[in-house]
Amino acid sequence: MPKRTLFKRFLIWRAKHISHKQFVYILSVIIGFAAGVGAVVLKNLTHFIQSLLEGKLIEHYHHAFYFLFPILGLTMVYLIMKYVIRHKVSHGIPSTLLAISKRKGIMKRFQMFGSILTAPITVGFGGSVGLEGPTVATGAALGSNISRMFHMNQTTRTLLIGCAAAGAMSSIFKAPIAAIIFAIEVFSLDLTIASMLPLLLASLSAILTSYFFFGNDVILPFRIEDKFYISDAPFYMLLGVIAAFVSIYFTEVYDRIQKLFDKLESPIKKLIVGGVGIGILVFLIPPLYGEGFDVINNLIVGNPEKALETNLFSLDLNNIWYVILLLIGLLLFKIVASALTFGAGGVGGIFAPVLFMGSIMGFCMSKIVNHCGLFSRSISESNFTLVGMAGLLAGVLHAPLTAIFLIAELTGGYELFIPLMLTATISFGITKYFRPHSVYTMELGRKGELITHDKDHAVLTLMNINKVIETNFISINPEMNLEEMINKAVIKSKRNIFPVVNKETKKLKGIILLDDLRPIMFDRTLYKEVHATHVMQKPPAVIFLDQDKMTDIMQKFQDSSAWNLPVTKNGVYYGFISKSKLLTAYRRQLISLQVDS
Repeated sequence: MPKRTLFKRFLIWRAKHISHKQFVYILSVIIGFAAGVGAVVLKNLTHFIQSLLEGKLIEHYHHAFYFLFPILGLTMVYLIMKYVIRHKVSHGIPSTLLAISKRKGIMKRFQMFGSILTAPITVGFGGSVGLEGPTVATGAALGSNISRMFHMNQTTRTLLIGCAAAGAMSSIFKAPIAAIIFAIEVFSLDLTIASMLPLLLASLSAILTSYFFFGNDVILPFRIEDKFYISDAPFYMLLGVIAAFVSIYFTEVYDRIQKLFDKLESPIKKLIVGGVGIGILVFLIPPLYGEGFDVINNLIVGNPEKALETNLFSLDLNNIWYVILLLIGLLLFKIVASALTFGAGGVGGIFAPVLFMGSIMGFCMSKIVNHCGLFSRSISESNFTLVGMAGLLAGVLHAPLTAIFLIAELTGGYELFIPLMLTATISFGITKYFRPHSVYTMELGRKGELITHDKDHAVLTLMNINKVIETNFISINPEMNLEEMINKAVIKSKRNIFPVVNKETKKLKGIILLDDLRPIMFDRTLYKEVHATHVMQKPPAVIFLDQDKMTDIMQKFQDSSAWNLPVTKNGVYYGFISKSKLLTAYRRQLISLQVDS
């Protein structure tokens, strides 16, 4: 029996015996498991490559491999994309957000394996990025395609993408609660009973998968030893302020470097510039190689010298100021290295670089405070290292709750809830003021294509502008006289509005309402004397199809109080949008978004 027939029979059986809600629960478990396996594959491949290259070749042969490996890895990634995948593998979480916002949650099939083929090579060969973004993208693509296979609607598809994201994060960090919060915060999922249980099931399924393959191994094997004292609260508040400005620095550097690479249209030029750049940085600063979790773990246990023992300057690491200076250099150049890796075409995520920089920031601040000796009691360097990671996560990702719960779950540090909340809240608040969008969302946010927790904004973002444009309006040329306007437009048209369009350039010159013609249209003495230019008027507003977002269009209708507004595309008249049709489409989209999935 053909497979397609079997599958159809299964779908019929499922419709009869399993309710939609129950089937979503089953799919969430399957997707959580698939995301967990994806995380296992990505992590093991990367660590195998990295241990093979950095552990044997660099250590036993020559330091110059630090320069060569990133270039070689990025070249391999370019060739895989061009000849194997034959698609560009975009950054994980932004591409997933784009799929939710503008593609109704539909992700292409190659995204299920694209990151698995490219991210381990990027990171394993020294690209200064993380694996979290590619893991989330792989899981999200699996969730999207599985939901499409079973003919799920858009709302369910988005929920299952969120389940995949939660599963991926749960598997990587062994932090199931933080993973659920991450899916809700970053992907703007509605927190309802209908969505909570699938997220819980996916997160649980993924973490069990992770325990099965990795046992009790965790990324940050550390448990809180130092207590929180209320007298330390001002220092944690100061850390929040510092984290905010480092977050702004992170976002600004990342954005500017990406814009520079956008000017290099050729992928080969991007590869050469970015590859050589990251190669030089990793050669000069070896701790920038790969994700950098070894550095984080060394800082948490108070052993920064081990993380810096390969420094190019051969500085005396017994001098604490040299240590702080080198660490600040690491903090400043990590985002440069990450942005160069992305610009060159590497595939990875920014989660690990944020944790890397946050740990250094927290450690350096506590080290400076303690070494200055201005206060009677020392502050905990390990606690500040951990809270620093949360502060930078909150600022860069605009995800304060994820930051708080992730660090708490990773370290068993629920005693640090107050300092985590203090630092994360301050960092997020200040960063949000200066940078309205996170690194993940700033490109979509600028285009107005970002789904948010604001229901009205979400509905407007999901609406398709082209579907509300009407083109059955008869155009009038500026040279037409009254007789021509009546015979060629008014008599033949079923509409009461006429665009005045230049015959040659097709540009919109104005509009004529039937009310403008009615007082004179029966006066034959005016047929040759009155022309379109005499009676046309300037439209109350014009919608620019290539510029305006749906939110802008709604605002123009509100400000102008008009019922119909003309639309231009690339400076040429295109059609009209009516308020009634726009509101009808809005209501339909709202109902679709609120359907119980």
